[in-house]
Amino acid sequence: MSLFTFLDEEDGTKVPSLTRMVVSDLYLSWPVVQTLTCAALAAILIVKLYNFLTCRYYTGIAKMDGKTVIITGGNGGIGKETAREIAKRGARVILACRNLETAKKARDEIVQDSNNQNVIVKKLDLSSQKSIREFAEEITRSEPRLDVLIHNAGMAANKIQMTEDNIELTMATNHFGPFLLTHLLIDLLKKSAPSRVVVVASELYRIVSLNLNNVNPTRSWFVPRLYYVSKYANICFTKELARRLEGTGVTANCLHPGIVDTGIWESAPVLFRWLLRLVIKGFFKTPVQGCQTSVYVACAEELQEVTGKYFAECKEKEVTRGASDENKAKKLWEISERLANLRPSDPKI
Repeated sequence: MSLFTFLDEEDGTKVPSLTRMVVSDLYLSWPVVQTLTCAALAAILIVKLYNFLTCRYYTGIAKMDGKTVIITGGNGGIGKETAREIAKRGARVILACRNLETAKKARDEIVQDSNNQNVIVKKLDLSSQKSIREFAEEITRSEPRLDVLIHNAGMAANKIQMTEDNIELTMATNHFGPFLLTHLLIDLLKKSAPSRVVVVASELYRIVSLNLNNVNPTRSWFVPRLYYVSKYANICFTKELARRLEGTGVTANCLHPGIVDTGIWESAPVLFRWLLRLVIKGFFKTPVQGCQTSVYVACAEELQEVTGKYFAECKEKEVTRGASDENKAKKLWEISERLANLRPSDPKI
């Protein structure tokens, strides 16, 4: 008989010995598998409980009746929940979205939940300077006021892609697009003062640096890291914007919403996507939890004159020395003016 077979103890049939070894190993390791599974489930429950207990919910009663709020990327995730909460407070909410189909569905859901019919959808692709200009022109022509501009939309590409304006896609959508849009709407914001610019950044900025010599990269050793770089740029932009808007009645603040279960993570490399989904569902905040600081910074009456700050869990938080470097922020601003193709006729900040 081969060394690779053995006689079954019950019926005497031959079964490969390697099979028996594998079956035996699986049988012996089953208690270990059970233990590890229970430990993983316990860890997930603990983290979910921690998120629930530590997440600060904005419970202020500030009303937004008569105010107009633009939310980019309001068709899903944090943006959709932010729009829902602000609509409940009575504001006119404009969902500025690239995908009009999902935006209209979100609009209908928000109207039903908030009992606020004053929620509209407008086309906006932040990766396209042409789209941004068309959107801004329509807003300035049709809207008499703009009280809050929330830069919520964001994306993370998994490969280098250049836009029609020759800007790397992640940086175009997350930084240069909001930079241009803010300029084009600044006169309406000033006219409506006191008004606010709210920028959704991320704590993930802390794991990267901002290389001012390469803010429009054509290659990268790990493309998803550009998302973190764009969040770093968001903070520098907000700080410099606040300095330039001093005395105008327009404030500018940025925030970290938490690590949230949103569609943005679907752009992760395929090899990691399945594992990432498990981590996301087990450990990340829900969009409802993630929108709380955005709503707080956009609505809270006590923040009416607060500007140039960074918030997390509905409270102010310090940023790194690099992110608060005025010289770096000014240099980024100058580079952004060029790459966003600001024109002499455009509003100045």
